[in-house]
Amino acid sequence: MSSKLANPAPLGLLGFGLTTVLLNMHNAGLFQLDAMILAMGLAYGGLAQVIVGIMEFKKGNTFGTVAFTSYGLFWWSLVGLILLPKISFLTGINAPSTLAMAAYFLMWGLFTFVMFFGTLKTNRALQFVFMSLSILFFLLTARELLGNPQWFNTIVGIEGIICGFSAVYLGLAEVLNEAHQKTVLPTCQVK
Repeated sequence: MSSKLANPAPLGLLGFGLTTVLLNMHNAGLFQLDAMILAMGLAYGGLAQVIVGIMEFKKGNTFGTVAFTSYGLFWWSLVGLILLPKISFLTGINAPSTLAMAAYFLMWGLFTFVMFFGTLKTNRALQFVFMSLSILFFLLTARELLGNPQWFNTIVGIEGIICGFSAVYLGLAEVLNEAHQKTVLPTCQVK
């Protein structure tokens, strides 16, 4: 007895993509960092991707397990870095320095760049998501090392919005292509 399992990847891509777009709209200077972005980071960017990672594990997809679980936990750690120093009963927890944040983003950039090589036999859309995310993390590293100048943060935000929308596109393409049993939105499969 077998049953068809749903593809959890679109949920993870949409959770990542929408949260990334919103955070980078803030980076581009469109609005302040507030509870809306933090809630998205905890719920849709964080929890949804962790759940998707577990679902990918059950499907036997190591790449999906590592990617979705890692990026879900990235969102939780980023929210923690922002909120932990502000919790009054947790005395002695300092906000991270710009050097510490540069190291944080650098490690995520290196991880993402290596993960990019796992996309080379999938499709061009997924390759674009991972390469643009690598670039985003390296730009965030540079931003921290430069002292967070607004002009550079705007560039970071624009690149992050592009990265986020590429994940949204791929997530919606996977949903629509499966629902219609044909290519509605191309993902450019590698042959």
